[in-house]
Amino acid sequence: MNENYQIVLDREIEGILKRGATPKLLLHSCCGPCSSYVIEYLSKYFEIMILFYNPNIYPKSEYIKRADEQEKIIRNLKTINKVDFSIEDYIPEKYYQRIVGLEEEREGGLRCTECFELRMRYAAGYAKDRGFDYFTTTLSVSPYKNSKLLNKLGHDLEIEFGINYLYSDFKKRNGYKRSIELSREYDLYRQEYCGCEFSLSEAIERQKRAGE
Repeated sequence: MNENYQIVLDREIEGILKRGATPKLLLHSCCGPCSSYVIEYLSKYFEIMILFYNPNIYPKSEYIKRADEQEKIIRNLKTINKVDFSIEDYIPEKYYQRIVGLEEEREGGLRCTECFELRMRYAAGYAKDRGFDYFTTTLSVSPYKNSKLLNKLGHDLEIEFGINYLYSDFKKRNGYKRSIELSREYDLYRQEYCGCEFSLSEAIERQKRAGE
């Protein structure tokens, strides 16, 4: 039976509103456009720290560009509660060490699962060490990302680190569509590939086939 993670999130937010306090959320973000809707939505209920930790991104110039766009949306988007930002050092070796032996996997396979877990694990540790109430990721806003897998990873990390994972599927209720609208409104750069060099190669292949 598939869980409706939007309903799970609704219930969690309902409990937060009943308690009356504003919890602190560590939100791992893959990029500015994907985070736009998630920030707009969750900042009504949480104080948010955006964590830009994505050692998978290739090349470094792309990492810098996406980090700049992340900062741009945080700076310009009006929110009810405050939103802070932390950009982590670019250390691509962390990614390459994690996916050894999976280089030939197609996008969406085991290599991507390892990449998700790498970034979410870092977020869980960051949140735990700094006293956040919850952690989660923007990744589920993409229609190309498996929310069931992401929430399973979040669940496992929640148990391991002893910190609440905010279960979610941000593509629900037109979340992805809203992220596109906000990207246009704030003139955000929307990348044409997920981030790693392998996804870039696959995107180039698709463009070549489309042009034939």
